[in-house]
Amino acid sequence: MEGQLGFIHNEMDLKVLILFILRRLPEAAAWDELTDMTLLCDGAIGYFDFSECLSDLVRTEHVEKKGEDAYIVTEKGRVNGEAMESTLPYSVRVRAEKAAAALANLQRRRGLIEAGHELRSRGGYTVHLGLSDGVGSILSMDLLTGDGKQAAQIEENFKKNAEKIYGRIMELLLDE
Repeated sequence: MEGQLGFIHNEMDLKVLILFILRRLPEAAAWDELTDMTLLCDGAIGYFDFSECLSDLVRTEHVEKKGEDAYIVTEKGRVNGEAMESTLPYSVRVRAEKAAAALANLQRRRGLIEAGHELRSRGGYTVHLGLSDGVGSILSMDLLTGDGKQAAQIEENFKKNAEKIYGRIMELLLDE
């Protein structure tokens, strides 16, 4: 990393940046999301440097690995990251905050949407769909589908368009 153009010049800077990003997220970040956000913050960051620093943060218990490919900051990482984040260059912090805010909004939205399916004993699948406003459920429905492919497509489309679907259902139900 030494000698490269950019503002992040060493492993400590990169580790602080990773902690900076993770501290701003409401839940664990997937490997690819965290990688993309971090690499976009500074042109000097390389994939292998990022990967090595993240592994070190997991090993030192600043970051916890969730599942196969998600990462969340630990309390130790929060405290140490907060103490060191002022060492990050201002332009890097601004880019990191924007990237983290966008992902945080996406994570909050994903947390409000439920979609899953199960095989029925008499054939077909029941697709369970739900939408919450963060306080309670505002939409919950079960649909019968003929096969798993349809069920998966309905789930995916609901995840992408939950608010529009809710709005359209309300519009239809309230239409005089």
